[in-house]
Amino acid sequence: MPPIFKALSSITAWILFVAGCGYLVATFIEWAAVGFQPVHWEQQAAFNGIGVASLVLSVVVMKLRQMLE
Repeated sequence: MPPIFKALSSITAWILFVAGCGYLVATFIEWAAVGFQPVHWEQQAAFNGIGVASLVLSVVVMKLRQMLE
């Protein structure tokens, strides 16, 4: 495999990891800002789901990158 695929998979994995952490941290900060009350619980649940899915996908991409070696 050309080395560009390994580089692209590494970049993608890092972007997914940072985005997932960002979603989870932003959701917690918003939840803490309203006093730990479920004001926008649908939005918070969606953002938590996106964050967790992004973290899981980053692990999948890193596993695929490892298989390219």
